[in-house]
Amino acid sequence: MAGVFLLEIVTPQRVVLSKEVEEVTAPGRDGEFGVLREHTPFITTLRPGRVVWKNGAESETFVVDGGFAEVWPDRTNLLVNVAVRGEDVDTDRVKEDLKEAEEKLKALKEDDPEHRKAAERVEFLRLQLELAGGRLD
Repeated sequence: MAGVFLLEIVTPQRVVLSKEVEEVTAPGRDGEFGVLREHTPFITTLRPGRVVWKNGAESETFVVDGGFAEVWPDRTNLLVNVAVRGEDVDTDRVKEDLKEAEEKLKALKEDDPEHRKAAERVEFLRLQLELAGGRLD
């Protein structure tokens, strides 16, 4: 068995996950990255995306809305505003929110300072639907 390390996913409201894992992948601002035990320390920003941890045959996926990652040889902390499990997604509400977010995004020009934030909101909502197995139509 590969070495394990502590993974914590923390929101302002609570610790969503605190678990010994063998591997985690996360959505860094400049691309997805993976972490194993004894990884070189670094801190980076996160974009909206999937966080997947694995421990042997066991795994779980979350969708996060962005935040920060602190990576140490024996632990990784993901500090995010929101972390969602598939079973926690209210697909009807997310579909409504997605429709509104897409309309807002269409109304913004690409050079508008709010465009990136709106595009990330759309991506976060789409990822939640995918995680829950919901259709995007």
